[in-house]
Amino acid sequence: MITTTMTAALPPAHRNRLMRTAREAVFEPGTRLLEEGGPADRFWIIRSGTVALDSQVPGQRAPTIGSLGHEELLGWSWHFPPYRWQLGAQAVSPVRAWEFDAATVRAMCAADAEFGRSIAVWVGSVVACRLQASRKRLLDLNAPRGGEDGT
Repeated sequence: MITTTMTAALPPAHRNRLMRTAREAVFEPGTRLLEEGGPADRFWIIRSGTVALDSQVPGQRAPTIGSLGHEELLGWSWHFPPYRWQLGAQAVSPVRAWEFDAATVRAMCAADAEFGRSIAVWVGSVVACRLQASRKRLLDLNAPRGGEDGT
């Protein structure tokens, strides 16, 4: 099984180094944290609460394609050029999180190859899991519904 939480994915020394750059953030329900296509200049580790992930669909309301909670990484686009959010996100309940500045963490990764590799493997694991979850959710959203012929 792929480990996607920071606690499980990063060795203690790298986790501690990353956490030294964290600042606490609080979001009220309904707060938009990410706008698809916007600049990916930060990311969060959710401490409590729930965040819904959504994706723009032309001419429709953005469907929710997943949700995140305790210890999950919110935002991975900060790690990959062109550093633009690939999804949107909104707080569903009150959210407490650790917030990280993307440029600072990217600079730390560039300065220390071992640290950078740990971060890259962690973020890559998150991307792989989210891709599979999003694919399943979009298939569910677009599955054929019963038609006039009773199918």
